[in-house]
Order: sequence, then structure tokens, then C-alpha cells
Amino acid sequence: MMKNIALVTQVALLIITLSDVNYAFAQDDVNQSSSDVLTPLLQQEAQSPLSVLQHEWAHINYVLADKQKESAFSPLIEKAKLFVEQDPNNPEFIIWLGIIQSSAAGVKGGLGALEYAKAARKCFEHAMRLDEKALAGSAITSLGVLYHKLPSWPISFGSDKKAKKLLEHALEINPDGIDPNYFYAEFLYDNGEYDQARSYVKKASQAPARRDRPLADLGRRQEISRLEDKLLQKS
Repeated sequence: MMKNIALVTQVALLIITLSDVNYAFAQDDVNQSSSDVLTPLLQQEAQSPLSVLQHEWAHINYVLADKQKESAFSPLIEKAKLFVEQDPNNPEFIIWLGIIQSSAAGVKGGLGALEYAKAARKCFEHAMRLDEKALAGSAITSLGVLYHKLPSWPISFGSDKKAKKLLEHALEINPDGIDPNYFYAEFLYDNGEYDQARSYVKKASQAPARRDRPLADLGRRQEISRLEDKLLQKS
């Protein structure tokens, strides 16, 4: 019985996505042939402490091979913790610590991933108490994704009811953002609400580019394109 539960948990947690506020949390590898495009994008990022976290997360999430990601996320988590310790009331650092922990859960899988997921939830809830509008409501978006992607009790704390409420609230804060629109579209797709999902994925595809997040935008737009393709098959 425990073996079966562990297997179910591993499968479920492997699909955790991290918003790019973003967790989110989808794990999309950029094709090696895109390296000529990615190198200058990476060079544009990583200036402030926050952009250091964003840049390194994007590099791990979208450039490294899956087998390299878990070991790469571990030191990045420690770096994010250090930033939080130095500025404990900064919700942006706390959000990004949670995003990196969520992404680490996604690549680790199995029961061991639950520790990362619980730590991420704690970060997002803390950041929301400090300032729920920080990073355009990213903590709300990311927590909504966690609730949607995780299995429900007794295996974990997943809840589509909570996910829906959070993702809709994130859209109230950032109605035109690429992440809240994409993740809400994905939520709707997973629940069979294809017509509504089409509306939100279209809005995500039309979201303005983030000049300081070129690599993250590139990866997210690939995810949007794949979701659009899946929705076409549901026509």
C-alpha cells in the first residue's frame, strides 16, 4: 500500500510547475540548438540580488537537462535563504525562495518532494501576509499552482477549490500578466473547461514582454504554445 502511495505521489509531483513570479512551476527544457539565442538572454539578467535568483532559476529550469536540475536547485535554495536572512521582511526574496523550492519539488518527485512543497507553501503564505501584491501577486499565483498540482489529502495538501480561489485572486491583482493567465488557463484545461481555458491562454499569449526576464518569457511562451496545441485537439 505504501509503495503504491509513493508511486502516485511521485507521478503527481513530477508535474509541479513553478510560476515565474513566477513560479511556477512547468519544467520546460530549451532545445540545445537554441543556445545561440539563450546566451545573450542570460547575459541580460542577473544584476540585483533578486535578478540573480531569477536568472539562475531560469537557467536551471529552461537550459539544464532534467538529471542536472535537482543538484543545481539545492545551492540556489541556500543562496535564496541567505538573501531572506539578510532582509527577512522583503516579500520578493521570500517569494523567490518559495518558487525555487517548488521547482526543486517538481524535479525531485516522490515523498521526498513533499518537504520542498511544504516549505514553499510556508514561504508563499508568509509573503502574502507581508504584501500580497508583491511581484504583481506572484505568491498568490504560485501558491495556487501548488494547490492545483499536488495530490490531495491524505497524500499531500492539494486542493483545486483553494487553487481556483487563489488563481482568480491573482488575476484580480495582475489581470494582464503572462503567468496568472497561463496558469489559470492550465487549471481550466485540467478541469475540462476548454472554452474558458482558450480565453485565458490567448490573453497569456498577448501579455507584454518583461524586459528584465527574457529567458523566462521565452520558456513560458513555449508552455503557452503547447497548451494552445492541446486545446486545438479539444475543438
